[in-house]
Amino acid sequence: MKLILPMSLIATTLAIAPVRFDREKVFRVKPQDEKQADIIKDLAKTNELDFWYPSATHHVAANMTVDFRVSEKESQAIQSALDQNNMHYEILIHDLQEEIEKQFDVKEEIPGRHSYAKYNDWEKIVAWTEKMMDKHPEMVSRIKIGSTVENNSLYVLKVGKKNERRKAIFMDCGIHAREWVSPAFCQWFVYQATKTYGRNKIMTKLLDRMNFYILPVFNVDGYIWSWTKDRMWRKNRSKNQNSKCIGTDLNRNFNASWNSISDTKNPCAGNYRGSAPESEKETKAVTDFIRSHLNEIKVYITFHSYSQMLLFPYGYTSKLPPNYDVLAKVAKIGTDVLSTRYETRYIYGSIKSTIYPVSGSSLDWAYDVGIKHSFAFELRDKGKYGFLLPESQIKPTCRETMLAVKFIAKYILKHTS
Repeated sequence: MKLILPMSLIATTLAIAPVRFDREKVFRVKPQDEKQADIIKDLAKTNELDFWYPSATHHVAANMTVDFRVSEKESQAIQSALDQNNMHYEILIHDLQEEIEKQFDVKEEIPGRHSYAKYNDWEKIVAWTEKMMDKHPEMVSRIKIGSTVENNSLYVLKVGKKNERRKAIFMDCGIHAREWVSPAFCQWFVYQATKTYGRNKIMTKLLDRMNFYILPVFNVDGYIWSWTKDRMWRKNRSKNQNSKCIGTDLNRNFNASWNSISDTKNPCAGNYRGSAPESEKETKAVTDFIRSHLNEIKVYITFHSYSQMLLFPYGYTSKLPPNYDVLAKVAKIGTDVLSTRYETRYIYGSIKSTIYPVSGSSLDWAYDVGIKHSFAFELRDKGKYGFLLPESQIKPTCRETMLAVKFIAKYILKHTS
């Protein structure tokens, strides 16, 4: 007798098992001088280190805080090497798999209802976009701006009065797949904007006079992969020519001094820039949308995690932008306002001077294309949990960030033409 297996079972059988991170560790090292920085770089050549901060080996420098993940197999050798060289280090996470599972520390409030206190997978986010349109037809519309390599739709939600061309703010979340608190904020923003319109004076004024374009998940394929296969995935899921390695770092794929940092050329690296500027479908969809709305968009804000920073251009040069004083002033007040809720401390500054040199970033591209008020938030925390911020911190993170975003929007409303 011929045994016929259901297609779903065949698919499951053929599917790749999710990556487990049992007893993997996250180290925090502070190299005291260039010699110690070089030791970390050498360790990265002989061991598989996943850099959490900075994003790649070549950024490692003296007196910088360096966070990286290492397998159980290699952790003992890494620890020995650090000890032998008298390097200052601590182990932030002793068992990564355990932390991944502990991340989900909030119970579902009402089964079937969209939760803003939990991390939501892509399927739930798509259903949520439909729900927001149905619930607020006069204020929320959904625009499909393109699709991904794996044929997932890229949706922008427009929040504001329909068919009115006014000042606008473009915000995106989830350009890096593993930074889950970022899409959580975009969902929170839309929810709060629609919920408090007519009740909250500031939000009502903003939505009466501005539109918000919100891309809740930029890197949809990577986000799905981080849920189903590899929680630590960063890039998108496109194939790379002449390489078995998958994915491009979408935040290195913009046409902003794209070719200037040589260490983004390796397709196997987490910060691979792609084969050309805007080579990726996601990047192209976003840049095309922004270019077609340039006369409206006065602010660009992108949300990342982690490290509690508010950044502005440039990343690819030490040269300060012409309106540096304005950007620094807005960032300073924005971080001050953010801290009023829970006393969460952020630092602010240009990308290159505050973190490290970056080429091909969305932030620099947006600024260079004419959006002179462009910012990047690096949300909570400072490394205790890193990319695995517990769900119990989602709402506090969103509440405090909302204060800063509302301040930026108010400032732009008042000071731009």
